[in-house]
Amino acid sequence: MAQLRKSSVALATVVHVEGSAYRREGARMLIGDNGQLTGAISGGCLEGETLRKAMLVMQHKKTMLVTFDSMDDDDSTLSIGLGCNGVVQILIEPVDFSDEKNPVEFLKKISERRQEAILITLFAMDDKRGLQPGTVILNTRAEQFSNLSFYIAELFTTIIGEAYQKKHSLIKKFKIEDRHLTAFIDYIVPPVSLIVAGGGNDVIPLVNMAQILGWKTTIVDGRPAYAKAARFASTCSVLNLEASKVAENMHFDQWTVFLLMSHNYKYDLAVLGSLLQKNISYIGILGPKKKYEQMLRELSENGINVSSEKQSHIFSPMGLNIGAESPEEIALSIVSEIQSVLSAKDALPLRNLENPMHQADRISIEKISS
Repeated sequence: MAQLRKSSVALATVVHVEGSAYRREGARMLIGDNGQLTGAISGGCLEGETLRKAMLVMQHKKTMLVTFDSMDDDDSTLSIGLGCNGVVQILIEPVDFSDEKNPVEFLKKISERRQEAILITLFAMDDKRGLQPGTVILNTRAEQFSNLSFYIAELFTTIIGEAYQKKHSLIKKFKIEDRHLTAFIDYIVPPVSLIVAGGGNDVIPLVNMAQILGWKTTIVDGRPAYAKAARFASTCSVLNLEASKVAENMHFDQWTVFLLMSHNYKYDLAVLGSLLQKNISYIGILGPKKKYEQMLRELSENGINVSSEKQSHIFSPMGLNIGAESPEEIALSIVSEIQSVLSAKDALPLRNLENPMHQADRISIEKISS
């Protein structure tokens, strides 16, 4: 953050997509005046033109709404090949670090709290040359930060509650002070918290993939030689814990997944027994199915009966059937299954889908509210 303050910065946000596009609403990219890009708003086809527009935004310190239209084959205004068939609206905002309610500060607050949040961005699709308000409200249930007057901010109370209830983003039009503005109500959840029991060499590629995905990763191992931070990605937390101490030293929420990969049957069994008292959406166990069946028998013999509902959240053997053999391939198999489970999506080839892959969760603009 300190480095960013020394230069001009702009934030680009995909605020609406009609048709097909590589990234959906909520994709963000930070742009420095030196041309450095952090994040992505497309597969690479929009970044160059967005960078050029962002330089103007930083120079004039005025938010800009940019439309990329690949539906019109005759549209030569953008000399880029989008490779999609859609219209993408991207809002580019200058970031004023002297303002504690700037959009980057809002995003920082979200990353510091492991809880769902709502980020509201206002833009005028029908008046692109007019004032574009930009990112104006952050709501974290416990508190709200706003750049709007109290009266105007109150207009969004109901829609914020709706987004929390539906657990997905919304787009609605509002009439505010005689202007028709579109509001992107972005429902944001924390990154996946991946906890791995076991610090063997096969965990290293898994941690590396998790870091690329932006997951928060913790490694726990009872062996001091394996529980060394230097062996793993820089963002990974590493703890040396006995099996009986693991559950009580971890924070669990609805975005937590837990993997048993210690290659020590007794260690994995003890950790699994302690996890059954927690609400975890995904518990993965490395090893053959017979290992898991033996675990269930031993737990039952010790008076711990694992209900069918609880077993539905336990994946053993874990991972998708992609023919994985090497540690890297196994890591890919595991990460892909986790993503599939958390997204509630069937892991099928995209070419087998009869409908567009984003059709079920498409965000449409709802009618104007006043």
